[in-house]
Amino acid sequence: YARRSYEAPRGAVETALAQIWAELLGVERVGRHDHFFELGGHSLLAVQLSSRASDLGLNFSAADAFQAPVLKDLASKVGLEPQPSSAGVISVQATGSQPPLFFVPTGFGDCSYVVSLVKEMNVDCPVFALPWPTFDEARPLTLEAIADMVILAIKEIQPHGPYRFAGYSSGGILAYAIAQRLLALDDTVSFMAFIDVTLFANRSSMSPSLIVRNMVLERFESLNDETFEVLKRFAGQCSIAQLIEKAKRIGAIPPDRDLHDDILMSERTAQFHRALQSYQVPSLPIEIYQFYAMEPLISRRIPPDKASTGQEARSPMRGWDRVLSPEAITAVPIVGDHVTMMSVMENRKALARAISTPLTGVLEKDS
Repeated sequence: YARRSYEAPRGAVETALAQIWAELLGVERVGRHDHFFELGGHSLLAVQLSSRASDLGLNFSAADAFQAPVLKDLASKVGLEPQPSSAGVISVQATGSQPPLFFVPTGFGDCSYVVSLVKEMNVDCPVFALPWPTFDEARPLTLEAIADMVILAIKEIQPHGPYRFAGYSSGGILAYAIAQRLLALDDTVSFMAFIDVTLFANRSSMSPSLIVRNMVLERFESLNDETFEVLKRFAGQCSIAQLIEKAKRIGAIPPDRDLHDDILMSERTAQFHRALQSYQVPSLPIEIYQFYAMEPLISRRIPPDKASTGQEARSPMRGWDRVLSPEAITAVPIVGDHVTMMSVMENRKALARAISTPLTGVLEKDS
């Protein structure tokens, strides 16, 4: 079958559809420009596609797959079911007899990991993915202010606690800030799952702009050495927007792609990390589950900063024993590194099972 030039799926809907396509069609990966029928799809598989997507809250008919057979086009016709009037909150699992679980976006504003993870979880509760709120570019926000805005959306869905949260990577620190603000309102937080969330002792060792520049470079590690080095040298002397535009000029980004959203998300990511660096992490009367990656994350081309290779990054508690007692932290090892614990299916299934077990216990206790 024919394969088109690969570009990774973007956003939660495309990511969820790509995973279903890969499973139905028996291919290793699916890009956003791939064509369902050129990859071997047919009418019966289109019906199965519609059915499986419906299980995740993505509603479309088999006829839609014929009318929009390219992944990105089909994704534009459907959407994850949003909770009414809940400021863009995504309903990943709509049903359940127990109060909901809220996932917080990563430190790069990404919620797409939630869809594939929740698919493997076995919990009797609705599951929602919380978006980043709109940032005011003219006025730098604190992490507490961001948490307050997210809480407004949470309260529309669940007015009162006990609340349950999960967060991946540095986004988990936002989940902690949300818990801090809820506790100040005399609400309760009964479950906090950290997915490899490290609390660095020296979070100011790398500027937010440099963090985001490295994030952008990591997207292009598959480039040949010469092209990547050109991009890497340029990154040291330009803005994030200029780096993304340079990547497009040298062919690392498709020429017809509108860069506005990429640049905007990168700028918002830098703003989030500035808020993260200024956040004074308090000790809270909660227990956390730290699902930590067993293997170190090693980039072939981007040298790690000193903080990411420090003692906290090697500790199962990931540095949280500086603000919480060790007895309040349950560290659970997950196969893989910070990325592959989520991106590799078998690792993700193990992670889903590991989260489901204590969450089920909490749900039963709270009910």
